[in-house]
Amino acid sequence: MSKVIKILGTGCPKCQSLTGVVKEVVNENNIDATIEKVEDIMDIMKYNVMSTPALVIDDVVTIKGRIPSKDEVLALLN
Repeated sequence: MSKVIKILGTGCPKCQSLTGVVKEVVNENNIDATIEKVEDIMDIMKYNVMSTPALVIDDVVTIKGRIPSKDEVLALLN
């Protein structure tokens, strides 16, 4: 079953870094996942996230306000 990964952020450099880390982990580990960027502030608010970037995996907010390591992202996806 494919995972749905959402990156919440308005497009700031940190949000772009998080997107890059997630894409690398997904590609390097052949993870079946869809990556969506959520940039609309009203959509971000629906997740009750006040600090971006945030990482949402299958509708669960897993990380807020920081950029995780690739190992951390891989652990969350497994």
